[in-house]
Amino acid sequence: MVALGLKWMWNPESPFYIKPRLDLDLIRWGFRFMMSATKEHVERAAPLLRDLNFASRRAYLELAGEGEDIGLVTKGLLMLCKQAKTLEEEAHVAVRARELGIPAEVLDAAATAALDPGIGMAVAGAVYFPEDCHLRPERYLAALQRRAESRGATFLWSAEVSGMRREGAALRAVKTSVGEIEGDAFVLCGGIWSDDLVKELGTRVPMQAGKGYSVTVSEPVERAELCSILTEARVAVTPMGGGMRFGGTMEISGTSSKISPRRVEGIIRAACEYFPAFERRHFDGIPPWHGLRPCSPDGLPYLGNSGAASNLTVATGHAMMGLSLAPVTGAIAARLVDDEDPGFELGMLSPDRFA
Repeated sequence: MVALGLKWMWNPESPFYIKPRLDLDLIRWGFRFMMSATKEHVERAAPLLRDLNFASRRAYLELAGEGEDIGLVTKGLLMLCKQAKTLEEEAHVAVRARELGIPAEVLDAAATAALDPGIGMAVAGAVYFPEDCHLRPERYLAALQRRAESRGATFLWSAEVSGMRREGAALRAVKTSVGEIEGDAFVLCGGIWSDDLVKELGTRVPMQAGKGYSVTVSEPVERAELCSILTEARVAVTPMGGGMRFGGTMEISGTSSKISPRRVEGIIRAACEYFPAFERRHFDGIPPWHGLRPCSPDGLPYLGNSGAASNLTVATGHAMMGLSLAPVTGAIAARLVDDEDPGFELGMLSPDRFA
């Protein structure tokens, strides 16, 4: 994977890029990333991430079962492989998944087509993960907002946080563009900007922004029913109502909002290669979206109480697992604020592990 990453660095349409720059935080992050890129670390982290993901899945099912229309679809996910070699590699991943209790099935091209017959696919086969789900993020957030407001929560839109006021061992207020907000307990979930906010408290939650792009075709020429990952291209495909969203890239280039057209083209090119009915013209005029994933150096989120203040809980750094782990993260943070058992062993997720 390191060799593949170095190869991708020279391709302006590849799914991975690190902008070379003399940045001490990036150098430290890279060193910690290398130290964490071991089989032992993966084997320790996998059961915890499995349990967290399944807990989130149950929470989404519960929310949908209570009548909230969040667009939840429980049809699974396909790891689509164009090359036989890639399919063989993904088959090894499927074996490991099954060892962890995660259902996975290796399919040839015909079985893959039969599972999602509404769209033509130029692939050698796929690995099918039936427990995977997808949903409509904007509907999910709208449902959360309604529920929170009905329970007395207040949302302060466009209120930029500039710092925190601490008295003794505890935080007393958050400084914002609309004034100070006092509280008894504080939860920090500021994405990639979380690290800057805790610096003044004498601690760090080191992260790099992993910029990703997506394009959403509202009226696709063909439409998939299942989510998929275009494995060689590292592109995620998600049905969105009547449309399809194609997203990908991991561009580590700081917090700039600048969009790289060549990387967006890489996503579009991959979509057309895996789904032959799609042509470049089907993407004309569609503005690309971009966002910054908060990536910790060891691939695990920061989740737990912080030693920087006695009443501070940190919940950030989820990288590409943000939506997947959102419900369980909220549940754990709520338990921590209430001084209850979080329900999980959070040692590996400690927000102070790199402090």
